[in-house]
Order: sequence, then structure tokens, then C-alpha cells
Amino acid sequence: MTKQKSCFKKMMFPVANRMGRIVLLTGVCALLTVSLPSCGQGSGNKNQADDVAVGDTTVVASDDGMQTVKLDSVIVTWIGDNAEEKLMEPGLFRDASDSLMQALGLQDGVPSTISTFLVETGGIKILFDTGLGMPGCRLLGSLEKLGLAPADIQYLYLTHFHGDHIGGMMDDDSVVFPNAQVYASRVEYEAWMAMPSDRNAQQVKTMQAYQDRLHLFEFGDTLPGGVTAIDAVGHTPGHTVFQAGKLLIIADLMHGAALQLSHPEICAAFDMDKEAAVSSRIRILNYAKENGLLMAGMHLPAPAFLSIK
Repeated sequence: MTKQKSCFKKMMFPVANRMGRIVLLTGVCALLTVSLPSCGQGSGNKNQADDVAVGDTTVVASDDGMQTVKLDSVIVTWIGDNAEEKLMEPGLFRDASDSLMQALGLQDGVPSTISTFLVETGGIKILFDTGLGMPGCRLLGSLEKLGLAPADIQYLYLTHFHGDHIGGMMDDDSVVFPNAQVYASRVEYEAWMAMPSDRNAQQVKTMQAYQDRLHLFEFGDTLPGGVTAIDAVGHTPGHTVFQAGKLLIIADLMHGAALQLSHPEICAAFDMDKEAAVSSRIRILNYAKENGLLMAGMHLPAPAFLSIK
């Protein structure tokens, strides 16, 4: 995805799914539980009080565009970078028929976000991706609300190199996170650096700006904080999912969960290798379900947490 002119406002929605029972943590410390038949529409909004326990997951704080969840020893804060409503256009999902989109109530678009996640684990603070970095985006303001300056971020873990994931790393020609050690997939880095200059200018500029603290990992490596890098290629050549305990940062595994949970075989136009993207999507969703993991996705609808029971 390339940079867009502005960021967008959050939205919540019921999810249609064939894989099982879906739990979404909402932006007002409520619990939305959806049990659905094949391709049905969700129902059953269950409101809770201040703190919400979902198994071993507890919502400990919530604010506009943010939500903090404690998951055993891992504390994760969703940060919605978009300030205005975001819908993925139906035309981005070219293999989805008009009749399917209408049956799912998605004919006007698929609810989404542009999100980042701040994780505290093992005594360190890790920011996963940095959003668009455009005027009106909310990452830096949200960090300030949390009492953090960009200089307080110790690690940046990049899921991939699209502009809505690395755009917030730069302010014109200056780095935004002066003390952060940056970790990225070697496969992703080498693929983007080899692309034509009309496709990788932003990526080259950004990686060069952080080159003195850029670390390239292999899939399966354990990174600082006990975070494991997992192969999820397809969306991009080195697209990475990260696991920290029971938390799974799924990056761009799905651009439209309301469609792709029930139809993981359908890709968004952004997926560079569609066959590999489908394979990764099915494998990772099954892995999350089988291991009871809480998923955090950069394009899940607000607050971008999802658990499949």
C-alpha cells in the first residue's frame, strides 16, 4: 500500500465467519462475542464494566483510538493511526462476487483500520510498525497520551515495508525514533532493495536513515523480548507475523476480516503473491485458533484485536 492523503476514523462491526466463535475487544472496554453459521451476520453485543476478562486477557485501559490489554506478562496497546473512518473498497477484493459482498453486508466497503501496536514485555517497549506518518495521523499523539516520546521507543519491529507501516519512521529527512533498534525480515529487506527505484524510493530512504541500527532476522528467530518472527509471506516477499506469549501480531494477514475470515481464499489487491498469501492466511489463522492466541492486526476493525474460539 502506498501513502494516502489522510488518516481515517475508527469503526466497529459484527464479523461473519465459518471458522468458529469470534471475540472482538471493543474500543469502549466492552466484549463483543459473535457465534455464527456459515456466512451469517453477527449478533450478541455483550457490554461489560471497566475491566474485561477474556480467558487470560484483560482490558486494562481504553481511550479514543487506543486500548491496552494485559495478556499474562505481555501488555499490548492498540493504537489506531487513522483519525477518520476507513472502509476497504469492495473492488479491492476482486475475487469476491457482488452477491457475496451483499450477503455479508459489505457492498459499501469492508471496515478496517490503519493500526500499530505498542508491546511491553521482558522489560522493554516494542513498537510494531509506525503507520502512515501523514498529517492527521494519531501515532505520535497517542504515544504522548501514554506518557511516551518517540525517543522512549527502544525497538521497532517491522511486519513489512509498505508505506502505511513504515511511513511514521521518518519526518521528511529526519528519523522519528532516534533510539530505536529496528528489526526487519532479511527476505523483505533484500526484496525491496532490489526493486526498481520507482517502487522502492521510500523504503530505500527509510532503511538508509536507520542503517546504523538496522537488524535483519530470519524466520524462526527469537528477537529481544522473547518475540518470535514467523513466516507469513505472500502479502509481501518477507511479510512477518510476530508472537509474544499468547499475543500474535498478524500484520496484513487480512485487509477485510469481515470477508476474509469466512473466505480466506479471497485476497486484497495489495497482496503481491496471492497463492502464498492465501496459504499463509489459512495457516496462521489455524495456528492462532489451535493455540488460543489473541490476534492483533494492522487492518482489523477497531480496536484491532481478534480471538477465534
